[in-house]
Amino acid sequence: MKLTKSRLAHIVFESDDAASKAFDVVLLILILGSVAVALLDSVASYRLVYGDLFYTLEWVFTVLFTIEYLLRLYLTRRIAGYVFSFYGIVDFLAILPAFLSLVIVDTQFLVVVRALRLLRVLRVLKLGRYMMEASLLQEALWASRRKIQIFIGSVVTIVLVMGTVMYLVEGPEAGYTSIPTSMYWAIVTLTTVGYGDIIPLTPLGKFMSSFIMLLGYGIIAVPTGIVTAEMSAQMYKRKGEELVECQNCHAQNHDRDAYHCKYCGTKL
Repeated sequence: MKLTKSRLAHIVFESDDAASKAFDVVLLILILGSVAVALLDSVASYRLVYGDLFYTLEWVFTVLFTIEYLLRLYLTRRIAGYVFSFYGIVDFLAILPAFLSLVIVDTQFLVVVRALRLLRVLRVLKLGRYMMEASLLQEALWASRRKIQIFIGSVVTIVLVMGTVMYLVEGPEAGYTSIPTSMYWAIVTLTTVGYGDIIPLTPLGKFMSSFIMLLGYGIIAVPTGIVTAEMSAQMYKRKGEELVECQNCHAQNHDRDAYHCKYCGTKL
């Protein structure tokens, strides 16, 4: 079979036959191999023993990816559209670090950006059926954006207030040298991370610390509940069920055949 430009373009850009799938699989292997080399090369003990091998392999991968990038430029019908697309930018960034390493030291480790190219070959793994679920999550996040904004604003306010209080209670002697530093402590404590680099020393400070820890457990669940409720609403919409809203309490999620609000009893 003659390998024409259109046929080659189909192999490179599509994945609906054996040849195009084979191309994607080879590309997947090259991407994983190049990322693995970059990770191993960052380990000093491995670089000391296999440094020359890593350097050679990195340039082999770079040359292959450069050929692939130029091939895509040659085969695409809209060069500018490809170059400035998400995948076009990722493909370019995949080969840029190796060339930058010739003039800037250690930039070769940036080749881990090639892991983003795995997004291109996900189609060969038949993950397209999950796009609907991803779209559902995206719609839920967008629908709950205002609630999340209010939640984040409330958290920032709590952090500001608690940070200021701890700055006044503990002071610089305990490590709370400024309000921003105290706010950092409040964030670490509120999220239950607890690095321990700054700790309260006074009884009142310990009481406030215990309070913000307990508050943190309650706050963590809020965004989960917001997004879950919106996802449920989006699922109702996709099933063709109308979200009847109560005019009295504004509650939603009523069944289409409901006559009264299940929360306040108002007629719908």
